[in-house]
Amino acid sequence: MARMNSRQMWTAKLAGGAVPAPASPGKRGGPGGEIALRRPYVGLVLGIDPSLRGTGLALVDFQPGRAPVLLRCRTVKVPARMPMAVALAEIHRAVREYLDGCPEVRHVALERTIYVQNFQTAQILGAARGAAIAAAALGGLPIFEYAPLRMKQAVAGSGRASKEQLARTVRSLLGHARPLAFDEADAAGVALCHAYTWRP
Repeated sequence: MARMNSRQMWTAKLAGGAVPAPASPGKRGGPGGEIALRRPYVGLVLGIDPSLRGTGLALVDFQPGRAPVLLRCRTVKVPARMPMAVALAEIHRAVREYLDGCPEVRHVALERTIYVQNFQTAQILGAARGAAIAAAALGGLPIFEYAPLRMKQAVAGSGRASKEQLARTVRSLLGHARPLAFDEADAAGVALCHAYTWRP
């Protein structure tokens, strides 16, 4: 099999094809040095990038034989003058609207918070995540969480990718015509990460 670049490998992976086996002593691939791949993820994923004042939502459709498609995305913006309770209600309402409007959603994927500057920030981010998770859990959907490093590695190929690099990569993978807001790109990125790394 001819050598593939990373973009071609992801395309083959999503289509359920085969990619060249990694060079690994003592391990053999199939005929022609290939390895069998896992069954590709099929269905809709709601990606969520939780934040009290700007939660990103992205609904992405994954089907065999074609690139993933971004069906809807938005940023749930809540002005700073509004109390936290109002912001949490808006996040919960927005997630429920997405799920109620598209009952075919199979999984929900969230970006996990792994580092915060102080305890108060941690509380605020935790509350925003809780509002989003509760909305999804009420619908009985499986919920998966991914650290930002893992998401960037899976989507952009580098855990140190900047927000601009990640947004460009997400837009390219989705074939999206217009630029995405960073919160929406992160939400779409975590949906892509889920489809790329999920194991049944």
